[in-house]
Amino acid sequence: MYLITIEGGDGSGKGLATKVVAEVLEKEFCFTSVEITGEPRRDHPLGRLAIDSVRQNTHTPEEEAGFFAADRVDHSHGWILPRLEEGRIVVSERNVHSSLVYQGIVGSLGVERVAQINSAALVPDLCIWVDCDPEVAMKRIQSGTLRMMSDKAEYFETTELQNAIRAGYASLLSGEVEMPIPFDMGAIIGPVSNETTEREFRRKLTLHVRKFLHSRPAPLNVDTEAVERFMLKRLIKSTMGQTVLDGLGVEPARTLNDWLDGKTPWRVLREAQEEHTSALQQVSEDERVDVPKSISAHSISAICGTLALLPSADVNELREAQGPVRAVSDSHTHKVLRFLADRSKWVNQHKSLLGRDAARNQLRDESHAFGTLSLVLWPLRKALSKWLAVNPDTHLRFAMGQIVRSGEHPRAVRDTIERLAILGNGRSDTSPPAGASGLVNWWQGN
Repeated sequence: MYLITIEGGDGSGKGLATKVVAEVLEKEFCFTSVEITGEPRRDHPLGRLAIDSVRQNTHTPEEEAGFFAADRVDHSHGWILPRLEEGRIVVSERNVHSSLVYQGIVGSLGVERVAQINSAALVPDLCIWVDCDPEVAMKRIQSGTLRMMSDKAEYFETTELQNAIRAGYASLLSGEVEMPIPFDMGAIIGPVSNETTEREFRRKLTLHVRKFLHSRPAPLNVDTEAVERFMLKRLIKSTMGQTVLDGLGVEPARTLNDWLDGKTPWRVLREAQEEHTSALQQVSEDERVDVPKSISAHSISAICGTLALLPSADVNELREAQGPVRAVSDSHTHKVLRFLADRSKWVNQHKSLLGRDAARNQLRDESHAFGTLSLVLWPLRKALSKWLAVNPDTHLRFAMGQIVRSGEHPRAVRDTIERLAILGNGRSDTSPPAGASGLVNWWQGN
């Protein structure tokens, strides 16, 4: 879903930074997988052409930039983009900013021209700029370990050139030189100094990655809703045929036929909110509960919605199934699940008496309609919350019609209809709505 790139001069610590960032992403976040790559690609013919063009030093700066761009565009659309569309996150050691610096600034081709040559490539969502004193970097480049791992001995191996590269990164990534279109859309973090201890370097990188992802930025290269539809289809396919837990006394419906249980969508939503509000009111004043008041909040919708498609799951399995769009932090997932199990009774928790297996969570039968509905209405969550705030005395039955007629949320309406085609409309005797008017009729139970 996101493309994160690691940039900096040779020997600055990009390889270590790539490893650290990937470890943090793998441990703390809910991407389908974490993919590590780099540019130029040493195992691809186009990448080898780019490397050879620098080694041979027989091409003009523009020809050299063209070789790197050809490798990058092929890499972007043939390898990186398909992975982003599947909810994965890609960490690339070097990307377009290397060309902007090496050929655009140091090679005097100009950043605008290099950007134009690379304009068909993906835009990094986040560029992490690793910085290091060139003298320290040169010692790393000339060390046996680094030399065995790369071809760095063949080019860019002078302190003078490394100083020019460092200055180029500083001028471009600090904003002194204006970042050219379209690469001005991505976020930049740095400089992250790699001149102290590895522990401190890791600490700084970890904090930066957390801050970026916790802000939930919109990805630049893929549509989040397309990623979500892929994730939902994959989740439905992976759980087909699985059975529920024995011994819980619960047999939740796991088909996508009649999940509304004969109720209208607006009634399911209203009753769920009333139950949740009542559960919150049972909490004493001296007892703090870190749970949202609205059932349309991200965490409740994500947790209940994901559980609606799972026979049962421990927290790790639940977070993995959430994917990058519905992701809820580990600690908050635990808090919400505890409330849903102890207070609202929407969730059954089961822990084996033998061993130390993590507790498994299962959405109760009577909460299944709300769970599935929360996935269907995910694109319209904010619109519905705003409507409720503005129209506290208007019957919820009229919400969808007024939202549709307002014309303010055409994309969310279309996305909701697309989700109904995947998740079903909750009634086996009718087909999912095909248009906005059909969505209103479905919401009202007509």
